[in-house]
Amino acid sequence: MNKRRIKKSKVGRVISHAMNKTAVVESSRLVHHGQFKKYVKSSKIYKVHDEKNECKVGDRVIILEMRPLSKTKSWRVDKILERREALQ
Repeated sequence: MNKRRIKKSKVGRVISHAMNKTAVVESSRLVHHGQFKKYVKSSKIYKVHDEKNECKVGDRVIILEMRPLSKTKSWRVDKILERREALQ
């Protein structure tokens, strides 16, 4: 029986969309500091595949892990949760 691996998913905010079919997403989380006993914000940046170029800067998205498409890109945009309103 061939078992498929469950794909990892993360929620993040789009911080750049200058490249074609690629967006840069920042995912942050709270980590408990062992020595100081406080929560510290930790963030990581992912390059994600955006096939239809739908993402804009400031959008909140769900990203899914997939096979590597390039040296740095192995995630894709699954769903746009919340759009950022345009500044006037």
